[in-house]
Amino acid sequence: MVKAKYQSVLDLGRELDIQNGDVREENGQLKVWGTAKTQYEKNLLWDEIKRIGGESPSDIMADIKVADESVFHRHTVKSGESLSKIAKHYYGNAMKYTAIFEANRNILKNPDLIHPGQELVIPNL
Repeated sequence: MVKAKYQSVLDLGRELDIQNGDVREENGQLKVWGTAKTQYEKNLLWDEIKRIGGESPSDIMADIKVADESVFHRHTVKSGESLSKIAKHYYGNAMKYTAIFEANRNILKNPDLIHPGQELVIPNL
């Protein structure tokens, strides 16, 4: 019953390829754990848990670890994207594009020039 309620969380975990994951239902509480690649992916899971169960759900216990804590996320540039659009997506603020530029100076020489296929580090702020 509780598992069905949180099915979208489990589906997202599969989509994100959460490693070492497991799910158990015990005494009306869903227990989930695993390792997300980055903090951003962990946040996506928690956002989905809160969307379903509210800010402090009592019917689910999640222990999600992060494999790479050195970055917030790694993003592969798609056609039509800009650093400001990427910053808006990850930070909610397009002006944070400078943080992404600074974190990727090894591959970027100009913040206005990125190419599809480049993998950018999205730094922790």
